[in-house]
Amino acid sequence: MPEPRISTPPDRMRAMVLHEQGPGRLRPLELEELPVPEPGPGQVLVQISTCAVCRTDLHVVDGDLAEPKLPLVLGHEIVGRVAAVGSGVTGLADYGVGDRVGVPWLGHTCMECEYCRSGQENLCDAARFTGYHLDGGYAEYTVADHRFAFPIPEPYGDLEAAPLLCAGLIGYRTLRMAERSLLRGADRVGLYGFGAAAHLIAQVITHQGGELYAFTRPGDTEGQRFARSLGAVWAGGSDETPPVALDAALIFAPVGALVPKALRDVGKGGVVVSGGIHMSDIPSFPYRDLWEERQIRSVANLTRKDALEFLEIAPRVPVRTTTVPYPLERANDALDDLRSGRLEGAAVLEIGDS
Repeated sequence: MPEPRISTPPDRMRAMVLHEQGPGRLRPLELEELPVPEPGPGQVLVQISTCAVCRTDLHVVDGDLAEPKLPLVLGHEIVGRVAAVGSGVTGLADYGVGDRVGVPWLGHTCMECEYCRSGQENLCDAARFTGYHLDGGYAEYTVADHRFAFPIPEPYGDLEAAPLLCAGLIGYRTLRMAERSLLRGADRVGLYGFGAAAHLIAQVITHQGGELYAFTRPGDTEGQRFARSLGAVWAGGSDETPPVALDAALIFAPVGALVPKALRDVGKGGVVVSGGIHMSDIPSFPYRDLWEERQIRSVANLTRKDALEFLEIAPRVPVRTTTVPYPLERANDALDDLRSGRLEGAAVLEIGDS
């Protein structure tokens, strides 16, 4: 991997900025020059190399997630290098200038409440999220709480690493949630929506010896081909029935109607886990679809433990990311391509030197 190129931070930086939420806006972000932030106590200033584009960013833009910081710099799958360090930076890596770090969605918690003390910091009422409450990675620099930044495994370049930080982490937590809910192993796993998160966790499932069943938009033959190339034993539309009863159904598409469909696809004692932060309303369904000890669960955010575990596992699988690069100023195009389903894999903004 080439040596990092870290220069003295300038006074100004380029950023793509959201000023107003609203559904269906074609060019919601504006390219602006902003002051480079200064790291406060416990923070690091990160010179950003890449930032992946997540469906959560669309939910923020559209107003599905209300009351963000505005104006706002989106982005929470950030890879970059430490450019400056605030006071009191100690912990996982004692980060110094030039160290490569990743910055995910969970950006801060209180560290004191019952959730934080019990390993459920993802449920902290005082949690702050990158690219929502805190300015994120659609920019040349950002600041981050050093406790919520993580070393990036060496086998990954900056472009390939970015999707690991949300798509990978949320996919991993969703799978682990399913495994913890089952009294038996998750041998047959269905993935509903085969985008950024699904294409990463699919590789973990097959690495563990599981059978993978992929559900795409009806008629999406390219998406189904992509799923089979990653080891799916069956791939079809979300309106189709798999050839066997599933142990677990992991839903990554924000479509509420998939929940009762997935309940019908899992066998007795099976579990349906929604991995998204937002979903359209779930339609009513008969109790018989839930009966026989089927379960429905949701995933909320992630923990630092999730990040450390997944970033240790990913190079051993190895998890390979499929990326579509865009320059920073084309962030609106990346969001539009994500919304329309034109992407195979993950959109990633290339911002600085890799």
